[in-house]
Amino acid sequence: MLDTMNFWLASGFGLGLSPVAPGTVGSLLGIPLAWWLLSRPLVQQSTIMAVLLAVAVPVCHAAAQHYAGLDHGSIVADEYLAFPLAVIGLQVARHPLVLALAFVVYRFFDSIKPPPIHLAEYVHGGFGIVLDDVIAAIVTWLVMAIGLTLWQRRASEQH
Repeated sequence: MLDTMNFWLASGFGLGLSPVAPGTVGSLLGIPLAWWLLSRPLVQQSTIMAVLLAVAVPVCHAAAQHYAGLDHGSIVADEYLAFPLAVIGLQVARHPLVLALAFVVYRFFDSIKPPPIHLAEYVHGGFGIVLDDVIAAIVTWLVMAIGLTLWQRRASEQH
């Protein structure tokens, strides 16, 4: 029973079994999660994110054991549980277009894994599986925060 529940959590309730882009399809679960999280005060957002990431580590680690310890493509809990970190505290991300842009940026960084994101793959166990997604989310947050600040500054200068 516990293995079955862990499998469903790890596979994003089956979305990670998609034959095409399972990481992206599974990551879609992170969008409503981020949307809901952004409706909370920042302290709650931070606390909930810490819990989500703490849950992601053993869930992904247990699922990886079925794949000889590998971060198999069907394991997507790391993606959908880390994505909300990409917009934490960015209230403007409740706008659907901003949230969609954050999702695209997050998937870009998580897919190509530029430095330092790729280094997380060398950390073994569930922590390593989740770490690359956390770093991709942090990099996405930085890109979004800088981009939104510049966009707002430019918009205010035009008025």
